[in-house]
Formats: sequence, structure tokens, C-alpha cells
Amino acid sequence: MSELILGIETSCDETAAAVIENGCRILSNVVASQAEMHAKYGGVFPEVASREHVLKIIPVIHEALGAAKVTWKDLSAIAVTHGPGLAGSLLVGVNAAKGIALGQNLPLLGTNHLEGHIYANWLDAGLPYIEPEMQDVFPIVALVASGGHSSLVLMRGHGEYVELGHTIDDAAGEAFDKIARLLKLGYPGGPAIQRAAEHGDAAAFKLPRAQTKRAYDFSFSGLKTAVLNLVKKLGDEEIPVNDIAASAQAAIVDMLVEKTQLAVEEHDAKYVLLAGGVAANKMLREEMKTRASRPVLFPPPKLCVDNASMIAAAAWRHYRAGEKSAWDLDVVPNLKLA
Repeated sequence: MSELILGIETSCDETAAAVIENGCRILSNVVASQAEMHAKYGGVFPEVASREHVLKIIPVIHEALGAAKVTWKDLSAIAVTHGPGLAGSLLVGVNAAKGIALGQNLPLLGTNHLEGHIYANWLDAGLPYIEPEMQDVFPIVALVASGGHSSLVLMRGHGEYVELGHTIDDAAGEAFDKIARLLKLGYPGGPAIQRAAEHGDAAAFKLPRAQTKRAYDFSFSGLKTAVLNLVKKLGDEEIPVNDIAASAQAAIVDMLVEKTQLAVEEHDAKYVLLAGGVAANKMLREEMKTRASRPVLFPPPKLCVDNASMIAAAAWRHYRAGEKSAWDLDVVPNLKLA
């Protein structure tokens, strides 16, 4: 039986809608990005983001339905990100989803943005869906790394999460953005650092790898400060931007890979999943595949960034379990996964 979920995602600066069949097949995936608009600020300007969501949300939803060649009557449920994220941005998506679900008499599924990133690995070319009692892929260690989040998650089954560690200061993507700003490489920082690093020497500068009290926690603020001090020290000299970018990227990737592999061994994971915007980084993918002792899976780059197909994919599992959200569903900007 075909079950279609309309997913809506507005947690940050992407207005997105998608229609997903049976939790894994993408029928449409529409994303209206605001990256160019926020580039002049060097990061996301929350008030501007929420206003843009208001303007784009209905056209994006209609485009997703049209691209999927479906009508409201074909849908099984409406899924929407209700956290974590920017409160103003989340409100736009949640209110739109509640209005549609109520008007079309469809179940409403409030969905965790981080869970969505993990389930991007089940979409299309990723992990195929098998009935949970038959699926022999767990336990899984998932690294969720983006502009706002960096965490290691042990996944014991569908919907069963234990957070092993998280960032205690800057997230990995945030570190990329801040270092790119210091090097005047532009926004978003991750792709800019990666491009510059391709022409640099990762061994040119010895940048710190932070040690944390808890084995699986991350810390990137010291790395950011080290780059700042390096740029100041060089002063009026010609700054070797490519070498610094390569060295910084290597430090971030090294910390992410080392702690992920530690978790894999301790919990005897069967797979490693990469999720979130930072999962699109080429060096991270290559290093994780080389150094991890288990198979490593990651979504295509377009599904690493914020999108609605991942939200619908995650929500489908909850729909199949008979779950649904109440009409008083609210946004939770600091929503946790575990």
C-alpha cells in the first residue's frame, strides 16, 4: 500500500516541502534557499528568515504537490519540523502544517529536525526500508553535524536514540562559518573552506584538537580562537588563506572522525551514518570511510542540507506506529533527540 507524507521544513533559512512515498521514495523535494540573502550578514538573520518563510511557504508546498503529481486527497499525513531551530522560522512551518492538516482532515506529525537528518540516509539510494523486526542494521552510530548541531547518537532501532555526546560550544558547521569569515571566504563557510582547502596544505599549520571531559563531546571554539590568533599574528603579511583553510578543515574532520570511530568500537555498531550539512564535506566522507571500522553511509549532498524529504521520511515511521501530534503542537527551539 502506498502511503504519501507531505513534509514541511522551515527550521532555519530554507523553506522546503516534499512528498515521500513509504518513507523512502522521493516524489518531489522543493527547497527555496535564502543563503544568498543572508550572505551579506555572514550568517542567518532570524527575523529576515522568518519573513521570507511567510512569503515562500505556500508556493513551495504547491510546487511540491505539483512536482509529485498528487492532490491533497492522495496524502496520508502532514509532517512538519517543530524543533530544534529558530523559533520564528519554525512557527511559520508549524502553523502552515496545522492549517493544512485541519482543513484536509489529515494526521499531523510534529517531527524532530535532527531525526530528519538521520533518516536522509533511508531516502532513495540509501538504506532500504525493511520491516523493523527484520532489519539487521542496528545498532548504528550516527554523526549529526551541521551549522547548529554536532552530536553523536547511538541508534538501537527506529526511533530509539541515545545521545552519546554533543558540542559544548560551537557546532562543526558554525566553526566552518566563523573561520571562513576570518579568512574572508564568504558564507556559507563549509563549502567555501572546502574549495580553498583543495589548493592548500593541511599540514602547513598545527591547529589544536580539543580534548573534552566526556569522551564523545565536541569543542571547536579553541580551534576558531587559534585561527583568529594566527591571522592576527600574520598581521600585514600575505595571509596563506588556502593553507589555513586546509589545516582548519583537517582539524575539524579529525575530531569528528576520531570520536565517531571510538563510539563505533565501544558500542559494536554495524553502520556509521553521516547526517547534516557538514556530512557533505568531501574530506569528512573520505576520512570516515578510510578510518571507520564499519561501513559508512551518507546521503547525497543535496539531502545533507536542510530539506523536507528527510522530515517526511522520519515522520513516516511514526505514522506507521500509529502516532500523531495534537492540535496544540508547538515549536521547541531546543528540542532534543534522545
